[in-house]
This record gives sequence, C-alpha cells and structure tokens, in this order.
Amino acid sequence: MSLNWKEINQILAELPLAGCHIQKIRQPDFQTLLLDLHRPGNSFTLLFSLAPGRLRFHQTQDPPASQIGLQRFAQFLRARISGGRISEAFQEGSDRLAALQIRRGEEETWLCFRLWGGSANILALDAQGLILDAFYRRPRRGEVSGGPFPLPRRDSLPGPGAEKYQSRFLPGGDSVHRQVERLYRRLEEQEELVRLTARVERLLADREAGINRGFALCREREAQALDPGEYKRIGDLLMANLGEIKKGDRWAEVDNFYDPGQRLKIELNPEAGPVENAQGYYKRAARSRAAGERARQERENLERELKILEEEKKAVLLPAQALLAASPGAPDREADPIPPEIILSLKEYLALHHRRTPDKTRDRGEGPPGLNFTLGDRRLLVGRNARENDELLRRHVRGSDYWLHTRDFSGAYVFIKAVPGKPPPLELLLDAGNLALFFSQGRRNGRGELYYTQVKYLRRAKDGPPGLVLPTQEKNLFIVLDQKRLDRIMKN
Repeated sequence: MSLNWKEINQILAELPLAGCHIQKIRQPDFQTLLLDLHRPGNSFTLLFSLAPGRLRFHQTQDPPASQIGLQRFAQFLRARISGGRISEAFQEGSDRLAALQIRRGEEETWLCFRLWGGSANILALDAQGLILDAFYRRPRRGEVSGGPFPLPRRDSLPGPGAEKYQSRFLPGGDSVHRQVERLYRRLEEQEELVRLTARVERLLADREAGINRGFALCREREAQALDPGEYKRIGDLLMANLGEIKKGDRWAEVDNFYDPGQRLKIELNPEAGPVENAQGYYKRAARSRAAGERARQERENLERELKILEEEKKAVLLPAQALLAASPGAPDREADPIPPEIILSLKEYLALHHRRTPDKTRDRGEGPPGLNFTLGDRRLLVGRNARENDELLRRHVRGSDYWLHTRDFSGAYVFIKAVPGKPPPLELLLDAGNLALFFSQGRRNGRGELYYTQVKYLRRAKDGPPGLVLPTQEKNLFIVLDQKRLDRIMKN
C-alpha cells in the first residue's frame, strides 16, 4: 500500500514546493517527519511517513500529534535547514526517491526521501553527496554521517518495467494529496479497528471461559453434596433408636421407617453419644442446604453474567466484526471512513474492563520497583540493583518485552514494554541502552557493549543469586553515553 513512482510524480506535480520556505521541522513519532512550509499566500504541512506498508509523502491538513520528544534527526534539520528555501523538488526516474534541494544563505543541502520497502530512509546530503545525517542510521548500508550517497539526478528516465504501474488517484474533484491522505487515514483506522477488535475478542473469550469454569465448578459441587433431606432422615432415625445406640459404636443398624421393611446401616462417631451423632447429621443437613443455596445463587449470578456478556458482544463486538467482514481487504481511495463511534465503543469497553480487573500490584498500592520512564507510547522500566531486577522479572514484565544489560559490567536491567506489532525502533533502543550503561559500573568509561533480547529468551541461572539470568538469541548494541539524550529521558 506504499506509494508507487507514478503517484509520487502526481504529488510532486501538484504541490508548489519550489520557492517554499521551511518554517519548522517536527517529528511526532519514530516513523514520521513533518515540514511546515510557507510561500506567499499559502502555508501547509508536508508529511513523510516511513511506516512499513505506508511509505508516502503528501500535504496534510490534520498532522499527527506529537508523541515523543524532539529526536536527533529533527534537531539536526532544525539547525541545518530551518529558514531555508526549497529551490527544486523532483523524483529520480522511477526509483521512488524524491529529492528537495534546499538553500540557506550560501549553504546547500539535499533532503532525499527514499520510499523503498525494507530500506526506506530520509537522508540529508551536502552539495558533494556526503551524508550529513539520516533518519535511520544504517552502518551496514553506509548510511551514516560522512558516508557517500549519489546525488539525485533530475534527468533520470523511468527504468524498465516502470510502465506497468498505475496510479490509484485520479485527477479531478479532490486534489491527489487529499485522496492520498484520506486513503491512508482510512487504512490506519482499519488497522486500529482490527487491533482493538482482536483485543476485545480476547477479553470476551477470557470472560466467557471464566464463566464456563464457574458453571463446571457449580456442577461439581452439586454432584459431591448429598441431599440435605437424606442427612435429616438419618438424624431422625438415630433419634428414634437412641436406646439401641451407645457411645463407642462405629455403626448403627436400624429399621428405616421411611422405607418400611428395610434396615439401614448408619456410620457413627464413636467418640460421641447417640444424641450428638444425631445432631451431627442435622448439622450436616443444614450445611448441605446452605451449600446448595450458595451453589444456586452462584449459578444464577453466572447466568446473569453470561447474559450481560452476550449483550456486550452484540453492542460492542458485532458492529466491529460486521464492518471488518464487509471490507476484508485494504480500503481503496473511495472507501467510506469508519464510524468513529465504533472505535470509541471498543476503546471504552477496554478501559472499563481494565478498571474491573486492575493489576494486583496496584491494588496493594505498589508500582514497579526502580525507575519508570514514559517515552511516547512506550514505557521503560529500570531495576537499579539485584532485588529490583528480580522483582521486575517476576512480576512486571512479559515474554514479549525487551531486556537490555551491559555485557562486561554489573548493573541495571532495562526493560522496554512491548507494543503489539511494533518492535522497538533504534532511537528507543539507544535511549534504553544509555540508561542501562548509566546505571552500571561501566558508566565511568563513558561507553560499553550491551546485549538485548526479549524476556522470553531469558533463562534463570540454576542456584544463582536473585535476578541472575542467561540470555539467548541476544543481539549486540554499542553505546556511547549521550548526556543530552539522558537529560531528555530524565525529564520523563
């Protein structure tokens, strides 16, 4: 669903980029860059997205809100091109590489947007084709500061096979960039709908499974409990035959006047007298009657809960499922927007459910030990000693979360709480790596090797001290302490 080269040409032809001044550079999240542009009589925002499957750029009338602090690449662009003027904007052949030539005074900068699946990036070049900085630094591809990158060519022709691509956006009516924005907003809404629907389905399935377990337990208790009337009848028979029973007897065999002509053998407590044995059976009758009443009330409660659950399915889940079933594939440019009340009802249900079943540690007024940082939509947990590391491992992280630790020094465990479907981006790993190095004995060196992996690949050391783990499938990360980065993190 990324833009193809013909669609990029359409957008470049439609947008009046040449002559625009760059007023502001923003980075609302780890995959998006915004340029606020101005020319006499016209101000607008240009959005560049490097999200997998949604590689694109276009004018936007509804830019996303900022979720993270100012990142390295955006800071560099502010210092380098803010206030500059775009002198040229073009695409190189059919390579899906758009280029902006920017001049600020005597300084020339090229901003190249490569919209290739799997290797998308935004690169800032100088006039000689040396990389000044990159949105994603990739040393293996040479995409780091100082690396060479061929300057884009204005006269490049479409390559072989380029003619097979067709644009999904037709001229006339809405502008192409409005069609692009509407299509990708609809795609993002659908992805959010799929994600929320799956979460609600899991929650409802868990609740229904719990109710069914409750029904099974009720049936088991009812099967184990004798009829209270049977206990009372045994007590009556003992009271009617007190003269034939003495203390120390283990059994009593009496005439059963409830079933004339039959003899009934009754087990006794040899340490109790005849009357106490009869009263014991009366008490068991009362307990059985009370247990039956509790089981009946529990069953009625479960039936009410099941009815409520079915009503919640109809009200919350079925509209979302019906909408997804009606449009199972990717939306097209003319697809209707998703009714906002459907997504809102799913979010409200999830919020309500989490209030019903709060985290047990929060019930006791306890939060995660150590330090807790919030960076955009991500949480970082830092254990500063063995006790905090062990407590975080046992009670506050899951298998999909990420774990970081210095390789050659003892120190903090840093955990990145997972977001479904979103592996941690490089900048977040660098943030977590700086914390891991800062809260370790390697801090005095100012640099060090780290390794990271998911929590599910950690194995506790047999007979080892608390918190000691052995990682598998780990990856390496080299960190140089960045004081500015640490200062930004500490504010969160």
